[in-house]
Amino acid sequence: MNSWGVSEVTIRKDLKLLESKKMLYRNHGSASSLSSIISDRHIDIKEKLFTEEKTRIAQAANKLLEPNDKIMIASGTTLLAFANEISPDQHITVITSSVKVSLSLCYNPYIEIIQLGGMMRKNSVSVIGHYAENILESLTCNKLFLGVDGLDLDYGLTTSDMSEARINQQMIDASQKIVIMTDSSKFGKKGFCKICDFDKIHQIITDTNAPAHFVQTLRERGIEVTLV
Repeated sequence: MNSWGVSEVTIRKDLKLLESKKMLYRNHGSASSLSSIISDRHIDIKEKLFTEEKTRIAQAANKLLEPNDKIMIASGTTLLAFANEISPDQHITVITSSVKVSLSLCYNPYIEIIQLGGMMRKNSVSVIGHYAENILESLTCNKLFLGVDGLDLDYGLTTSDMSEARINQQMIDASQKIVIMTDSSKFGKKGFCKICDFDKIHQIITDTNAPAHFVQTLRERGIEVTLV
């Protein structure tokens, strides 16, 4: 019996019932409301959310850039904020699936852009599919800057679209250092599709509202967490 006077067996049965009614989902040792599963939204809507946090995250990521870097930038509003901050005075190469990122960078004379091709995913204004994946198989880069829709300590990093998850996995395989850029609202959430486990990534840049226990656990796993 616990402090509420309810046995663990009863709690497990109740959780199982709520899960069967699609009122929550269960992790190892915990349960979360179904609303924590992120639904897909258009980039124009997400651009208006957490704008100050995304700007700070973008500015921190910009400090990681070095002359002659060859980097990948995935799609997403935090990545677009990052692109808007990039203003190098020496040459870098950017590989991206995001059309908006390419448009943001294309007028800078120091940036060479490789725009991945393929089918347009309209919600993210980015390309997906086997054409883009085939290009990624022949490329490698110093750093990948990647956004996510959810971070769950047990399940890993997720996004809301299957094709987006696939191209993100390809980007990870082609990159030496994986940097996740995400605001704190994504912590404890799940997207529809898994991208990878935490052992695949090296650094997370997020805002200071990220849950302290979550940050501590990540650091204990050897992941650098930058709070801005």
